[in-house]
Amino acid sequence: MDAKLSQKEIGQRIAELRKLKGLSQADLAKRLKISRPSIAQIELGNRGVDALELQSLSMILGFSLDEFMSNEFTASNTVEYKPKSKKQTAEERISVPKFDVNKFRNVLLYILEKCAGKPNVGETVLYKLLYFCDFNYYELYEEHLTGAQYRKLPYGPVPQKLDTIINQMIDAGHIQRFKTDYFGLQQTRYLPLIKANLTELKASEKEVIDRVIEQMSDWSAATISAYSHKDLPWEVTDEGNYINYELAFYREAPFSVRNYGNNEEEL
Repeated sequence: MDAKLSQKEIGQRIAELRKLKGLSQADLAKRLKISRPSIAQIELGNRGVDALELQSLSMILGFSLDEFMSNEFTASNTVEYKPKSKKQTAEERISVPKFDVNKFRNVLLYILEKCAGKPNVGETVLYKLLYFCDFNYYELYEEHLTGAQYRKLPYGPVPQKLDTIINQMIDAGHIQRFKTDYFGLQQTRYLPLIKANLTELKASEKEVIDRVIEQMSDWSAATISAYSHKDLPWEVTDEGNYINYELAFYREAPFSVRNYGNNEEEL
C-alpha cells in the first residue's frame, strides 16, 4: 500500500466506486448491513471504515485493497461500469417528496397553537420552524413529515405553495392573518382559530415538532435565519433551487439530529 489515506479520501473513493457499480446508497448500505445515513457519512468523510468493513466493500464493489490504497488509484480503471436498472433509479428517487397538504395544515396549526403568542414568531420564524421540522424528521426517520418542498431564497428556506394554503385556511376560518409593529418593523403574523387534529400526527412526528419548537421558537427572525443559512442542505443548494431532503444525511453538529456513531442500525 503506497499511501495512508484520510477518511475523506477513502469516502470519496467509495462514493466513486459505488456510482460506477450503479448502486444507490441504500443498495450499498443493505449489502454492508449498516444504515443508509452511515454510508452517507462514510462518503462525506465523517465516519471511518474499519478493516472488516473495507474488506466487505472490496468484495461488494469489486476492488483490490492494494489498488484502493494506492496513490495511482482511479475508480474508472478498477470497476466495470454497470448501467442502473429502472428499479435502482426508482430507489434513488425515493426522496422526491409527495406533498401531504392535510398533514402540512395540521403541522402549521400545531406550531401556531404553541408559538403564535410569542412576539417574535412572524412569517420568517414560522417558515424556519416548518423547515427544521420537515428536515429533522427526514434525517431521523428517512420518511417525509409533510413532504413540502423548500426553495433556497436569500432570507432562508421557504416552503412552496404556502401562500395558497394559508389563503385557503383563512377563507375556511382556520387561521387569521394580521400585521404588527415589531421593533419598528412591520411583521406578518398568524393566529390559529381552530386546533390541530392531533390524530393526523404520529407520536414520532409530534416529538420532532416539539423539539424544534423548544429549541428555536424563542429565537429572533435574524437569529433563526442566520442559523438556517449554516445548515448544510440550504448552504450547498444553488439560490432559487429546491433543497434536496437527502442532504440532511450530510449534516454535522450542531445541525444533525441523528447519532452517526459506530452503533449502526441494520436495515
